[in-house]
Amino acid sequence: MNVRNVVLGSALALGFFIGGVTVANAVDPERHPNLAAAQALIDRAYEKISAAEHANEFDMGGHAARAKDLLMQANHEIKEAARAANRNGH
Repeated sequence: MNVRNVVLGSALALGFFIGGVTVANAVDPERHPNLAAAQALIDRAYEKISAAEHANEFDMGGHAARAKDLLMQANHEIKEAARAANRNGH
């Protein structure tokens, strides 16, 4: 176990917790059911990766944290897709 990884992982987890990472209901499921479903899956994947980090004492070489960053980027793109569809009258 690398103490640096534990401290870094704990700090990141706390930051995401305080920042409210969950993405559920960010896209209107009535208007964009497929995008809302994708967001729910991202939220679930994020939670599973967080659980894996905890189970492995955050000693995953930074790969789990990178995966979570990419999930957040995907969530952002989904929100932008919904906004674009809304602007185009869909």
